[in-house]
Amino acid sequence: MTETDGRAICEWRYEPPYDIYTSEPWETMAARAFEFADPDIRKAQYASVEDEGGELIGFAQFFPIVGVTRIGLGLRPDRCGQGYGLPFVKAIVAEAKRRAPDDEIDLEVLVWNGRARKVYEKAGFRLTDTYVRNTPTGLAEFHCMVYEGE
Repeated sequence: MTETDGRAICEWRYEPPYDIYTSEPWETMAARAFEFADPDIRKAQYASVEDEGGELIGFAQFFPIVGVTRIGLGLRPDRCGQGYGLPFVKAIVAEAKRRAPDDEIDLEVLVWNGRARKVYEKAGFRLTDTYVRNTPTGLAEFHCMVYEGE
């Protein structure tokens, strides 16, 4: 992921209830060296996803935990709900396997986000746990889903 991609991602605006996925302004993130605004974190953990024409359509985070690659992902708002989700998730899983072939792959999804959960299940993820954890907007309930293959 480039800084230019990070700046573009910060401009994406999601409709409610998905607006919680809207990033802070780039300047705010850069001032705090937060997530993909930090050059070292961006280089080590983030990747941009482009469509066949080279247009930025999403991003992935590959967060390393011992023996596990936890993926985070974001699809550009205008591509959500249009059938891009499954190939997008499959491409990210393939990259996670390439980066750390022996790691388990998992992700977290907010319990209320049934649209994402359906895509993850079709991609080969299975729900393994549900828990509450802190988020920037307060406590929220999450499912942990582990990739088991298709």
